[in-house]
Amino acid sequence: MMKNAALDRWMATVKGRLGPLTAVADDFTTLTGVPVDLAGALFERAGLAGFRLPARVSAGGSCHLLATADGWAAVNLARPDDHAALPALLALLGAPRAGLRTAARRTGATELVRSAQMLGMAAAVLGSERGDRAPVRAERHGQSRPRDLTGLKVVDLSALWAGPLCARLLGLAGARVVKVESTTRPDGARFGHPDFYRRLHAGHESLVLDFASGALAEALADADVVVEASRPRALRRLGVHAEEFLAARPGRVWVSITGYGRDDDRIAFGDDAAIAGGLAGRDRHGDPEFLGDALADPLTGLYAAHAVARSLHRGGGELLCVSMATCAAAQAETSAATC
Repeated sequence: MMKNAALDRWMATVKGRLGPLTAVADDFTTLTGVPVDLAGALFERAGLAGFRLPARVSAGGSCHLLATADGWAAVNLARPDDHAALPALLALLGAPRAGLRTAARRTGATELVRSAQMLGMAAAVLGSERGDRAPVRAERHGQSRPRDLTGLKVVDLSALWAGPLCARLLGLAGARVVKVESTTRPDGARFGHPDFYRRLHAGHESLVLDFASGALAEALADADVVVEASRPRALRRLGVHAEEFLAARPGRVWVSITGYGRDDDRIAFGDDAAIAGGLAGRDRHGDPEFLGDALADPLTGLYAAHAVARSLHRGGGELLCVSMATCAAAQAETSAATC
C-alpha cells in the first residue's frame, strides 16, 4: 500500500466531495460489522501502480479530457481496439490528419462523444448524467427472506474493478465468493497490476467455464447473490435471466452494474463515467481535470456492496441496478451544493 504522505495527497483531491459515499460506507459497517477504509478502496490501485495525480489525462493514462468547441468531453482509449479505431474517429470528425485534441477543439462535445460511442469507445460529455436519478434502483422480482451475509454464496461474474470490489466487501462480511470467468474472455484485470488483482480476489474461489455449454446456469443454481456487469441481453442469450433467478427462491439478490443503466448499451470505464457524472476537479484556471484514479469504479463497488447488505436486511428478492455514472453524479451534486 502507498505511504501515508502519498495517500494524503490523493485524498486531498477528493476532500469535501464524498459525503454520500461516506454515509454509504458507514451504513455498510453498521449492517455488516465490516469497517470500510475509503482511502484504501479508492486509491489502492494508484498506490500499487505508482500512478501520478491526474490532470487532463487520467491517472492510468488512457482517458483524455478534451476541450471542445462548446464544452468538455472525455474519450477513453482503454483497449487496443480503441487505438485502432482512432483514425476512423478522426475521419468522422472531418479531421483525418489532425490529432485528437485538435479535432476535439473543432467539434461540439455531443458530436465528439456520439462519434466515439458509435465506434464502440467509452466517451462522455462532462456532467451529462447529472440529475435526480438515484445511484441504485431496486426492482422486486422475488419473495422476501431477511438474512445476513454470513455463509451466503456470492457468484461474481464481473470483471475489472467495480464488481470485484463489491464481491470483496461481501466476502469480508462473511459470504463465500466464487469468481466465475469465461474460457474465452478472462477478467482483463488479470493483465494489470498482479498485487491489485490478488487483493481484490484474495480468499475467493475461482471457476472458469465455457459459457456457451450451459454451465453458467448450473453455476448459478445454488447462488444467493449474483454480481455482474454485463449487458442484460448478453446473459439472456446464455439462458440466464435475473428475474427468473430472483423468482426461483426467496431472499436472493442480483446486482447489475452498468455504465448508464440496464436499458442503455453505452460502455463506460471509471474515468469517463466519473466525467459523465460531473465528478471533476478544477485547475488554477478553472478548467476541469480528472479526480482520483478511475474514480467511478470504486465508488460503484462500494455503492453496490452496500445495496446488497441493505437488500438482504429487508428481505432480498431484488434486482439492484447500479449505474457508474450516477454513482459519480451523487458525489458531484453534493460537491456543487457545498461550494
